[in-house]
Order: sequence, then C-alpha cells, then structure tokens
Amino acid sequence: MPVLKPLSGNPNPPQQHKQPSRKGKKAWRKNVDISEIQQGLEELNDQIIKGGVIAEKESSELFTLDVVGDVELTKRFSKHIKKGLKADEIIAQRSAVPAVSLRKRAGDKTTDGILPVKRQRTTYVTHKELTRIKKVADGHHEQTVAVVDAEYDVWDEPQPDPKEEEEEQVSFLRKVEKVKKPKSLAQQPISLAASGKAIPAVPKPKGGHSYNPAFNDYQGRLIEETEKVVDAERKRLDELEAERIKLEAAARSGAEAEAAEARADLSEWEDDSAWEGFESAGEELSVKAKRPRRKTQAERNRIKRRKEEEQKAKHEAAMKRKRSQEERIKQIALEVAEKERQMELEKVEMSDASEDGDDLELRRRQLGKFKLPEKDLELVLPDELQDSLRLLKPEGNLLKDRYRSMLVRGKMESRRKIPFRKQARTKVTEKWTYKDFSL
Repeated sequence: MPVLKPLSGNPNPPQQHKQPSRKGKKAWRKNVDISEIQQGLEELNDQIIKGGVIAEKESSELFTLDVVGDVELTKRFSKHIKKGLKADEIIAQRSAVPAVSLRKRAGDKTTDGILPVKRQRTTYVTHKELTRIKKVADGHHEQTVAVVDAEYDVWDEPQPDPKEEEEEQVSFLRKVEKVKKPKSLAQQPISLAASGKAIPAVPKPKGGHSYNPAFNDYQGRLIEETEKVVDAERKRLDELEAERIKLEAAARSGAEAEAAEARADLSEWEDDSAWEGFESAGEELSVKAKRPRRKTQAERNRIKRRKEEEQKAKHEAAMKRKRSQEERIKQIALEVAEKERQMELEKVEMSDASEDGDDLELRRRQLGKFKLPEKDLELVLPDELQDSLRLLKPEGNLLKDRYRSMLVRGKMESRRKIPFRKQARTKVTEKWTYKDFSL
C-alpha cells in the first residue's frame, strides 16, 4: 500500500539551531539526519504507485524478447531484402573440397642437417634362433627339465631368516607380531542336521516345489505344510491356556495370603489387649543394669583394623575360589565341545556318504546364542497355481537362501540384526544473524 504524503508543509524534520548541549540521548535523537532514508522511502513509494518495486520483479516482467523483427524495415528496404546482398551469396556458397592450408610444411628431402643415429633392430629373429626353434619343433631338445615333487608347502608361510631374527633382537624397535589364524580355521564345519550328514549348498528341490507340479506331489506337500501350521497353532493355544491357568493360580494364592495375614493381625491385636495388664505390671519391676565402660580411640582403631584385615582375607579367598572355578569351567567346556565334535564326526562317518542331509530336522545345540532364522514357506495355494508361463510370478530370495544355507552347513553363526546404531551427539545452535545488519 503506498504511503500518502501531506498536501502542504515542510517534509524535513524541525531543526534547532540554538542547542546548548548535544551530548544527551534526547538531543542526539532530535538532530539525527534522516534525509537519505526519507529520500529512499519516497523513491519506493513512487515505484509502488507506478506498478511495483523494480528490485522485486522478475526479468520476464521488465524485459521482452523481440522474435518478430521490425515490420517497417520491409517497407523501407524492400528491394535489398528481396534480392539479397552479394556478400551473403558468396558466404553461403560451400565447396566440398577443403581449403588449402596456409601453414608451411617441410618437404621429404628437407632436413635439419643432423644425421640420424643408426640403431640395431631387435624386432627380427636371428638365424641362430631360427635354427633352434626349428629343432624344437621337430622334437630335438637341447636339454630336458626333470619334474620333481615340491618338498615344501607352496601355500605355507615363508620360514623366517635367522639373520633377520638376530637383527630384530638387536633392534630397539618393538617386534611386530603376526596375525595368528584361529585353530578352528583348519577344522571342517559341522552341519546342523540332526542326522549329522553334510547338507549341500544348493539342495535339489522335490516335485512339490515346482511351479507346475504333479498332483500327487503337490497334494502331499500341501498336507504336510498344513499339518505343520496346525501343530504350531495348537502349541500356541496350549501356551496361552497354561499362562492363563498360571495367572489364576497366582491371583488365588495372593488372595489367600492376604486373608491369612488379616487373620493373623486380628489375633495379635486380641492377644495384646488380653495381656496388657500383666505386661504393664512387669514393666515396673525393672532392674538397673551396670553401665558399660566407654572404649578408647586406640581400641576402636585396633578393632577397625582387625575387621578390615578379616574382610580383606575373606575377599581374597573368595576371589581365589572364583578364579579356580572359572578355570575349571573353561576346561570342562573345552572337553565337552571336543567330545561333541568327536561324536558328530563319528556320526557323519557312520552315515551313508552317498546321501545328502536336509535341513528339515536340526539338532538341538546350534552355533551361536541366537536362533536360526525360519525358512520361508515356498508353497503356492491351489487357487494361485498358473497354467501359463506368462502368468508365472517368481518367488523366493536368493540372498536369504544363501545366508541360511551357510548357517545350516555350519560355516558361520547366526547373528541378530541391529536396526539402529549409536551415533555421535550433535548440538544444534542458531546463528544470531540479526546482529549482522547494515543500513
């Protein structure tokens, strides 16, 4: 909205020429020069009246592009425009032959006076080498190579040099320790199958897994999966019922305990009221006991030191027993693990090696402390079966299948997914930009 100006009067602020003192804040405010600001406001009002502030408008509102041309030009120079200029005709001509370059080129016989250095050619085959190659082609070798088996493991780590060891002993630098490979790296993984047989990396699917299966195979697999789901649901309902019975029993026992406590409180109150007179009579017959002697500070310090020593000895004995128990527990765990491993290996050796194991039934003891992820249900319902490859929808996830296959074969442990990780704390502040102003 434009600012209205007064009809008459001096727009400048009143001026006081006789001012005794200009050091006060009030006098400084009166005599401040704001003529430049008022001039800017007037220009702003003029722009608003004429259609808007020029600085706030876009370039498309201020300028236009002339794509038509001047209409009056054809009327004034009609002959030249129709006929055209000779220079334009010459420039428009384009020849297929490129123009001759004006750059000077040296001729074939022109030299700089310096003779080239002759170098011996190495790209040709000598007569002696050619004769040797012909003999080799005919089967006449000058010398034969005897094949001898290697006396060392090619993939083993290189043996240390004794000289280098002496230098390392003399050196004052810290010895660099090599990374030791774990013992389990040389052991064969144990499959998680209950039978102990090795599970193949990519098991062969049966007939019921096909996208267009036979009726008998599909019917048998559908019944099997249905029974699994029904058993799981029955087990879940049984657990819910057991939990409900447990909660009811806990509530019943709590109510009985509260009732028994209330009866006990009531009986104690009656006994107190009944024997109140006898107890009050007995209180009068109190005998004055001899007051014990007060201990000195030295005795208190001696007793305190003895208690601290006894407590320290008890703590050391307890820690010693705990360390011995931990060592014994570790030894027992290693013995049990080795025994289980031997039993698994014996079971694998006794089983038929020609047959492969499956992951339908797994052993109780698994690798790691987390459970094995459940296998996806790879079954299509009867109404979802398609009779055409065009309507086929591929299912499954190769990444999940490969990950579960490695877990079942004992290659790695099952891990827990961590959706959120700890991040560094950041402090957000707002910059005081209103201080950075200028008129």
